[in-house]
Amino acid sequence: MAPVPQPIIELKNVTMAYGGLDGVIALADANLQIEKGEFVAVVGPSGCGKSSLLKLISGLHPPQSGSVHVAGAPVTGPLKICGMAFQNAMLLPWRTAIENVLLPLEIVSSHARRYRRNRDEYRKSAHELLTTVGLSGFEEKYSWQLSGGMQQRASLCRALIHAPELLLLDEPFGALDPFTREDLWDVLQTLWVERRPTVILVTHDLREAIFLADTVYVISHRPGRVISKTKVSLSRPRQLEDTYTPAFIELSHSLRAQIGVSKRL
Repeated sequence: MAPVPQPIIELKNVTMAYGGLDGVIALADANLQIEKGEFVAVVGPSGCGKSSLLKLISGLHPPQSGSVHVAGAPVTGPLKICGMAFQNAMLLPWRTAIENVLLPLEIVSSHARRYRRNRDEYRKSAHELLTTVGLSGFEEKYSWQLSGGMQQRASLCRALIHAPELLLLDEPFGALDPFTREDLWDVLQTLWVERRPTVILVTHDLREAIFLADTVYVISHRPGRVISKTKVSLSRPRQLEDTYTPAFIELSHSLRAQIGVSKRL
């Protein structure tokens, strides 16, 4: 009998609040299991606790009750195995694209010593990453010389430069125009297929969630609870044309209905 795979992320009956015991409850009795190498999307109404979920998993905010385990260990503080990217690329304007990508290796103590010893090797890795996302030739451009889509590509590279086991994405394409956003779906899918980190993507875009994810979780209106888990059985690599197929549209309607129900809970 094959061994049962162990989840890399497990939340059990987790409640999280801002402002102490009498503060705003963001998540209540949340339960979640994510397998190693899985691509997960989290959707739900605005303010339901999607971003709070990432803060819990990354160790940036403690639970009020319940338990959060990553890679078999309880989360007691910020995790070193995480890479993160947000809606705003947050590149440093006085650094070039490649310098921004290399920044985590310079400032995170667990990587800094290796970076100083192997600077050329890491610069080569950064160049390769930037080439993968279509930024070859832009390595020495400053962030203010890059378009919004280019900045997000660099931000993804920065999140991946230290080969994290876990990639947390908080609406990374939300501020981009639809065409650039769809282009970056392909970029992210390619990066995931090549490197296979465990990915959690928070998004309001159901097409984005279905196009990218293996599994889509729906969270209810605040206080957030995980109310459904939907497997996406579409084959990979996925193409933009797939978003217009009956199977894709049916899944989108189903998730939209689940979010509608979540607003009434």
